[in-house]
Amino acid sequence: MQKSTFTAEYAVFCRLLREHREQAGLTQVEFAERIKETQSYVSKVERGERRIDLVQLRVFCKAMGVSLGRFVEAFERAVRKT
Repeated sequence: MQKSTFTAEYAVFCRLLREHREQAGLTQVEFAERIKETQSYVSKVERGERRIDLVQLRVFCKAMGVSLGRFVEAFERAVRKT
C-alpha cells in the first residue's frame, strides 16, 4: 500500500487546505497565529510534508471559518474529479 502522503488524494487535501485559507483571506502567518502554530508549520502542512489528524483538521477548519463537514464535502467532490 502506498503511503497516503504521496497519493493524489493527499495532494488534493493539501491543495484544499491552502485554497480555503486563501479564500478566508488569511496569509500563512495570520493563519498560524489563529491556530497557535508557526508559519513554517502551516507551510509544511500545505506542502504535504507534515500530516495532520482529524482533531487538527477541525482546528484548521474553525480558523478558516468553514465547518469540518463542508471541508470534507469539498474534498470528496475534488477527489471524484481526479
